[in-house]
Amino acid sequence: MYSKKVMQHFENPRNVGIIKNPSGFGEKGNLRCGDVMDIYIKVENDKIVDIKFKTFGCVAAIASTSVLTEMVKGKTILEAEQLTKNEVVKELGELPPVKLHCSLLAVDALHEAIKNYKDKQNKGEEKESILKTCSEEI
Repeated sequence: MYSKKVMQHFENPRNVGIIKNPSGFGEKGNLRCGDVMDIYIKVENDKIVDIKFKTFGCVAAIASTSVLTEMVKGKTILEAEQLTKNEVVKELGELPPVKLHCSLLAVDALHEAIKNYKDKQNKGEEKESILKTCSEEI
């Protein structure tokens, strides 16, 4: 039913855990199937230098998130944003059609983490701009 690579990632998932004070955090879930994925990213110089995950779910959910972390570690934010569920499935060597949504959840959680990272960056830039404006007025 599952490919050898899916089973390897399920039985020995990579990058499991959390990152304290992550650059970005994303969470996605599916109430119908019960899968929930948390992804933490650490970004330096616009590259994902570390990525960790916690997934509560089935074989496909855990394997999809595990392989996704390997695919984006070391990539730029732009490269990671462009990752698709089809690329995750291809990397795993196929998933049963009923389990394809698991790869989408993993990608969506990554995109949420990237959005969270970008939101934090924008707030930092806004704060710097306000401080600069205030100091110029003094």
